[in-house]
Amino acid sequence: MPIRYHPKRGSILICDFTGFHSPEMTKRRPVIVISPKIKSRAGLCTVVALSATEPQPIEPFHCTIQIDPPLPFPYDKPQCWVKGDMLYTVSFDRLRFPFQKNPQGKRIPIIQQISAQEMILVETCVLAGIGIQ
Repeated sequence: MPIRYHPKRGSILICDFTGFHSPEMTKRRPVIVISPKIKSRAGLCTVVALSATEPQPIEPFHCTIQIDPPLPFPYDKPQCWVKGDMLYTVSFDRLRFPFQKNPQGKRIPIIQQISAQEMILVETCVLAGIGIQ
């Protein structure tokens, strides 16, 4: 189910990039919210993509963050790579909280944020990714 409100900066969500075209992101993947809520941008959120795969080569716009506890499968790697060059402003319709199922099978959203220190790393990667260092 898509989100209905702007999540806090540093929140980890799942973004559905299907419908985009290569070399853009084209699949579902975890993202970190980097924008604050902006009244004039209702329904939009700026995110940076995460990857479980180490980039080759590693650039200044890449860094690792720890996700503790790890997200549910298939995003369950405890360490993710920030892809600071893959910045998107997307509709809330593309964003969902990761979820786990309770014993009755009901989906329970996982509301998780990275630490303030990790957010500084993410911001540094994003700045490098858009050529501001």
